[in-house]
Amino acid sequence: MEEISAHVQRLWRHRGTALPTPRRGPQRRLDLDEILRVGIAIADADGLGAVSTRAIAARLDRTAMALYSYVGTKEHLVALMQDQAVAMPAWAEPTSSLGDALREWATRLFDVYVTHPWLTELPWSQASQGPHEQDWTERLLLILDTWRVDRGRRATTVTMLYAVVRATAGTAAAYRRVDAAAWLAQARETARQIPDMRERYPLSTSLEQHAADWRDAPRAALVSGVALVAQALVGQ
Repeated sequence: MEEISAHVQRLWRHRGTALPTPRRGPQRRLDLDEILRVGIAIADADGLGAVSTRAIAARLDRTAMALYSYVGTKEHLVALMQDQAVAMPAWAEPTSSLGDALREWATRLFDVYVTHPWLTELPWSQASQGPHEQDWTERLLLILDTWRVDRGRRATTVTMLYAVVRATAGTAAAYRRVDAAAWLAQARETARQIPDMRERYPLSTSLEQHAADWRDAPRAALVSGVALVAQALVGQ
């Protein structure tokens, strides 16, 4: 329980809690925000698997043990990084329509996930329960409240929008790692070996694309998906 209490203090350190004080040892000389910035930079560059207290400590010229009193366990370190990485940017709320307001919220969160692609790899069960994550949910619910969306449909709407944002952002991040030449080579070879592909699968092979450039498709799909959700809510 004491470990959980200390973790909550760290998560909410800028929103009213005080950082836990070590029972013994030297006075604090490291900054938790800086530790997390280093961890986030490592995850952005090399993936979440590259993050460890040892790796972060090496960049700060400290020992891994020296970081424990600042971040706690590895699980808590990741949660702290996760919440700091999703800090919500400021933007003016569109007042033109519910769809515009939802699109702005969704694309802003999409951009955060694409900037930090490792965020989409974390399961929903590992929500940080921190202030920055809470900010996004509160902002979304405020939009739904402003446009008088039925309260009984709000929880489902929140779940659907988060799911679409995470899925499309995860795909966009994965597209950055795709070997386009190899993918096209396989597509050409498939067309050569299966010349009647269009006859076999007429609907899927004639499906209209989201965007002219396949790398833009995830974001375009997100925008279209949000528009569908908004349309359903307006017709509630």
